[in-house]
Amino acid sequence: MRYASITDRLADLGSGRWAVHSEARRMKAAGFDIIELTIGEPDVAPEKSLLDEAVRSMYAGRIRYSNGRGEPSVLKSLVEKYSKRRADVTEANFLCFPGTQTALYTVMAGLVEAADGVLVGNPLYATYEGVISSTGAHPVYVPLKPENRFHIQAEDLERAVTPECRVVLLNTPHNPTGAVLTADEIKAIGEVCRKHDLWIVCDEVYEQLVFDTIEFASPFDLPELAERTIVVSSISKSHAAPGFRSGWAAGPAEFCSKVLPVSETMLFGVQPFIADMTAMALSEDFPMAPTMRSNYSRRAQIAEQALAGNNLVKPMLPEGGMFILIDIAATGLTGDQFAWELLRQEGVAVMPGASFGEQAAGFLRISLTVPDDVLVTAMKRIGSLASRLVSPSERRASA
Repeated sequence: MRYASITDRLADLGSGRWAVHSEARRMKAAGFDIIELTIGEPDVAPEKSLLDEAVRSMYAGRIRYSNGRGEPSVLKSLVEKYSKRRADVTEANFLCFPGTQTALYTVMAGLVEAADGVLVGNPLYATYEGVISSTGAHPVYVPLKPENRFHIQAEDLERAVTPECRVVLLNTPHNPTGAVLTADEIKAIGEVCRKHDLWIVCDEVYEQLVFDTIEFASPFDLPELAERTIVVSSISKSHAAPGFRSGWAAGPAEFCSKVLPVSETMLFGVQPFIADMTAMALSEDFPMAPTMRSNYSRRAQIAEQALAGNNLVKPMLPEGGMFILIDIAATGLTGDQFAWELLRQEGVAVMPGASFGEQAAGFLRISLTVPDDVLVTAMKRIGSLASRLVSPSERRASA
């Protein structure tokens, strides 16, 4: 039987990247004691009033069809949220989706097609290559270098631009590196995009998890970039509600109008009772994000301290988000090899860096979503495994 070419383009870009995570879950179900540091599931509960609102709305009959753009209450809340960042936004600047992933998929489908290029930093979030390739376009990688704290540099972006490029895909705070772009960096990136007439798609799902010493900045907030910037985000991280699948895209009114039929063809609206919960989440101040922000910042420091003195593993402190990268290149193993040994020998599940691009092949991505003492135990096991895997002479050579 024949299949569409999309199945070939995505054949190696699906759940295989989470193979260590899947095996860890299988082992856990079989009774093994596993410390799971793989995926980014917040470890705090959503505010009870948000759950109560979803239940209230469901029993009030808010279970019927919605519309393609979004429920009025959510659109109103989005206007209020983004008006604090830019004064000219209206409901025409938004489309609602079941989560950031769906929003990103639809946005890309509306901007690029076969033979087009999408500039994206490498390392990159594990689904980005699939989202880009699903359209027939191809990723054009821009190296994110440790010496630049994994911040995408305008000069590297400029060097990477080719005639077929149509979009720059940004992510700030960045997954997996935790890098947070500064306002000056975004302005410089914006100049490259204006020069080459590129769209900017910015994944800002970790917007509220920027650590206290850093200020969040976005191309959406700059008037000179307004006509070419689209933001995707959700309540998954900010409100500890990943399973509710509630997100949005914010962009030029013309873009939203053009892409609305694409969204309507794929999914005609979101669940009204979840929309009501989302409207409440966006309209009030809740403690989840400040709590998570404090926890993840502290735990990144704890991870660094727990590995201090071990010259085989080097934590790379993040500026935001819920992950930390650990450089294990000095062990001589790839992140994939190390992650499997760590699971088998120490019962600790982490994500191999290569799941996030070849630039991260010598790293592990560690989720900071476990209690402090559990994280310390996991870090000690990582250090212990590294020391066992490397001979004394090799350890002296790497010192």
